[in-house]
Amino acid sequence: MLTKRIIPCLDIKNGRTVKGINFVDLRDAGDPVELAEIYARSGADELVFLDISATEERRKTLADLVYHVAEKVNIPFTVGGGISSVEDVDILLQNGADKVSINSSAVKNPQLINDLAAKFGSQCIVVAIDAKQIKGEWIVHLVGGKVPTAIKLFDWAKEVEERGAGEILFTSMDHDGTKNGFANKALSKLSTELNIPIIASGGAGSMQHFVAAFVEGKADAALAASVFHFKEIEIVDLKRELRKNGIPIRL
Repeated sequence: MLTKRIIPCLDIKNGRTVKGINFVDLRDAGDPVELAEIYARSGADELVFLDISATEERRKTLADLVYHVAEKVNIPFTVGGGISSVEDVDILLQNGADKVSINSSAVKNPQLINDLAAKFGSQCIVVAIDAKQIKGEWIVHLVGGKVPTAIKLFDWAKEVEERGAGEILFTSMDHDGTKNGFANKALSKLSTELNIPIIASGGAGSMQHFVAAFVEGKADAALAASVFHFKEIEIVDLKRELRKNGIPIRL
């Protein structure tokens, strides 16, 4: 059985790590390079670095910051934000990223998924999907959750897999920053209907929320930010709790 993964997320705005609630009300959470180094030492399985304003501001992810973060970590490292071409990905991988995450650009140009998978391999391509429930349907949102589409979460997730994505990072906007738990029903449906790994994001507030994401949500990995940034949950303690609950995890 494959081990489950715990992934701290570094949301970056103007070179600083930030965290908000439901994608707004951002507050400073520290220096991303320092945090990345701490997480690598404290047992994180992977890191995700998202330049959350890159797409909105029509600029590219800060490749030099990626370089400095990658320099300090010895675990897989995913980078996203403002990626819209093969050239963008090439630059990020050369600067030390192991994987890239695309979101809005994939919806606007689905062929990008095919092109990136063909050039760099599916194992390198994560498609992030931000969605919220509207009238009972999970609807995909773009540009950091600010722009709703007419696309349904599960339809898009299946297309993403067919086009060659290696993983899906699903964030429930309804749960983001609330610390009330992950969207486990949606996670379970994604995990059941797809054959690629699903990363759960949005809602972590306690160790039991992680347990539920793996047991009820059938997630392959769980991502969180503020509970790690502000030391509400220590990764080593979380992993011991997961192991106690019979969840395969690397200690």
